[in-house]
Amino acid sequence: MDSQVIGNSGQALLDAVVRETGPAPAWAIVWLHGLGADGHDFEPIVPELVRRDWPAIRFVFPHAPVRPVTINNGVRMRAWYDIRDMDLANRADEAGVEESVAQVEALIARENARGIPNERIVLAGFSQGGAITLAAGLRRREPLAGLVALSTYLPAPQKAATLLQEAARSQPLFFAHGTQDPVVPFQAGQYSAALLQKLGFAVDWHSYPMAHQVCAEEIRDLGDWLSRRLST
Repeated sequence: MDSQVIGNSGQALLDAVVRETGPAPAWAIVWLHGLGADGHDFEPIVPELVRRDWPAIRFVFPHAPVRPVTINNGVRMRAWYDIRDMDLANRADEAGVEESVAQVEALIARENARGIPNERIVLAGFSQGGAITLAAGLRRREPLAGLVALSTYLPAPQKAATLLQEAARSQPLFFAHGTQDPVVPFQAGQYSAALLQKLGFAVDWHSYPMAHQVCAEEIRDLGDWLSRRLST
């Protein structure tokens, strides 16, 4: 597997870590990290997740912009949006969410330009990255192959129905959460999954006896889910 860091090259694109599991990848997975981490955070998951019978995949792990985060005393760190309040209904800075959704869309467009169509692109994210995954997925006019939301929640749930694009409903969604999560409460994940299901998404919900993290069983279940997507 090749590993490299790519830059903006004069374009309005986020820097990212890229790993390809074989030559001429026919699929892409764009994976967004959590608050305070960077694109290297989930890079080690590739050999644990990938299976021998899968087609070649390009994994793109972008680095979120560095910005001050209010709940962390304004300390600057990599974040997809500012967190101003612990209340989930008001936690996500909406302007920051919109900015990050646009940046993720630019990364997806680059994969399109490289010859990978939307129906062969999966958007995944953990925690804050998962929130952006859900926000972007809700707005997709051209559906992706699937969405992966880990230990996360849907930002601005009260506006979800008005933001939803009709075509977005066709995107299958793998949603997983730890029952002992002290950062994003388990109930927040449950609520978001139920809301998205009510809006018409096919939600594959999983829970695990863990905190704010990823576990081996989750990687196995995600691998099974991805196998079904990659075989189409």
